[in-house]
Amino acid sequence: MSAIPPSASQNTSGFHDFLPLMADKLGGDGLIGELCNGFNLLMDGEKGVITFDSLKKNSALLGLQDLTDDDLRSMMKEGDFDGDGALNQMEFCVLMFRLSPELMEASRFLLEEAFEHEFKDFH
Repeated sequence: MSAIPPSASQNTSGFHDFLPLMADKLGGDGLIGELCNGFNLLMDGEKGVITFDSLKKNSALLGLQDLTDDDLRSMMKEGDFDGDGALNQMEFCVLMFRLSPELMEASRFLLEEAFEHEFKDFH
């Protein structure tokens, strides 16, 4: 069960539909690259992680300007696996997959494709 409040899920529903389309178009490597770009847009440049303040300040860049502070805090809490109060790049990418149920189903394929590409020289 998701810790994202219903209002956050409703406001990001367009995002849910968009991420699988990106995956289809870009493939695993391209999608991971785009997620990294999204992380870079949202992160605090001095700290190198996404903080609540950097998320709030930059959320409009990803179409999330309608989310309340509580919604943003819930997203941060859901993605913050190490409990440090911020999202590193891996936590952000995992959170984006978790927010897209369709991508969760396809994530195994996408990860396998990305790993194959990354480690093809080691075979």
